[in-house]
Amino acid sequence: MLPHVFRDSRHESPVKDSEIWLRESVSFRRGRCYIIEAESGTGKSSLCSYIYGNRRDYEGTILFDGADIAPFGIARWCELRRRALAWLPQEMRLFPELTVIENIEIKNRLTGFRSRADIMGMLERLEIANKADIPAAKLSVGQQQRVAIIRALCQPFDFLLIDEPVSHLDSRNNETVASLIDSEARRLGAGIIATSVGNKIRLRDYELMKL
Repeated sequence: MLPHVFRDSRHESPVKDSEIWLRESVSFRRGRCYIIEAESGTGKSSLCSYIYGNRRDYEGTILFDGADIAPFGIARWCELRRRALAWLPQEMRLFPELTVIENIEIKNRLTGFRSRADIMGMLERLEIANKADIPAAKLSVGQQQRVAIIRALCQPFDFLLIDEPVSHLDSRNNETVASLIDSEARRLGAGIIATSVGNKIRLRDYELMKL
């Protein structure tokens, strides 16, 4: 596959050196962890959007459990996004006027996946439990990123797509977030597809791919 924006540069770097764009076949499997490393502007966020079905401005084919996603309708995508595909976009997309717990519960009400105790436990683990009743707009960017990560985990999933999940975190919080993501994926037997500039997220047992 190849994003339409790279059509005229398919024989140039970084496209011609990519381990994903224009490859005959690339597979992501449950239970495995993949870090997609690339420079800015080479299509990391686009790749996540394609897999999640948000965009179709690419040539090629994406298969999910052997089925071409191109003809999937709204109902099929809604079910996949509730039960199989979790996504943390780079821009986080929190509602600034809502509190931390309200932002998380918007997702959890759709899935019924977590108890209130589970959510508070994750907030404690990421050291933001004391921010539960504070509007998201009043948090630092790093704190907002941790809230968005917890919200993304409030559903069952076969794959977790995370786009630069620790870009605003220091080394200690990076370790804590990576540990939470890794433990939840292992518990579900799920795969992780994480994008990163310079391999910043410290997941264990990952396969590194250059975009």
